[in-house]
Amino acid sequence: MRRAAHQLYDRPLIFEDPLALRILSEDAAERVRSQSEEETHSPWARGFRAFMAARSRFAEEELAASYAQGVRQYVVLGAGLDTFAYRNPWPDLRVFEVDHPATQAWKRERLEQAGIGIPDSLRFAPVDFEHGTLAAGLAAAGFRADQPVFFSWLGVVPYLTREAAFSTLRFIAGLPGGSGVVFDYCIPREQMSEGAQRVFDALAERVARAGEPFQLFLDPEALGPELRAVGFTRIDDLDGAAIRARWFDAHGQQPPLHGGSGRLVCARAG
Repeated sequence: MRRAAHQLYDRPLIFEDPLALRILSEDAAERVRSQSEEETHSPWARGFRAFMAARSRFAEEELAASYAQGVRQYVVLGAGLDTFAYRNPWPDLRVFEVDHPATQAWKRERLEQAGIGIPDSLRFAPVDFEHGTLAAGLAAAGFRADQPVFFSWLGVVPYLTREAAFSTLRFIAGLPGGSGVVFDYCIPREQMSEGAQRVFDALAERVARAGEPFQLFLDPEALGPELRAVGFTRIDDLDGAAIRARWFDAHGQQPPLHGGSGRLVCARAG
């Protein structure tokens, strides 16, 4: 919904997604279209949309860089209503969407109802992590573990345990050279400014009420060495200032970017 709202209310667009509104249910799409002035233009709303737009753009820019280097597999972890597979400009890039079976079934219903076709390049990989593994789920969908692959993993890591997150990162780092991943994470609350803490506390309360509390907070100073320890060799870690400089400053925009608690990482192996 926030990607869809970005298409309607923000100019210039940081991330163009012509399917973001279309893939929503009618009720959700109407909620986006009928947002109040405060919902649309408050610093909190603008900042949240900005961070989500930036992280999607970051993932797809880094994917493009990987494709230029010969990578022909792309895995979207926790795909939700991600729309890249249906906008994929490269017919020879195989896309694997990984999600819980029930979530994936819901998405396929949304695609059918929206009239969005499933391209030949897409493979669904339903994985229930309580009963199966990422490696097995991908293999069943035709994934080639002997070839490099790029992963996007957006809006997931803060909700995981440390062991679950680093188990997945170790798996990615162990794939052939040239493989990589983009993910976002949340810094510890004590490292946030007072203003960022207030924004974070409000968001944390909301997600906890929804039954998905934040669990994992990563220290930027420690994360780089931890990623190298599991096998990554090239790491870019973007804080709010770096995100603004890369995508917003050129347009004269300075959104608060989700309160400053979120960061973006691209880690590559080999």
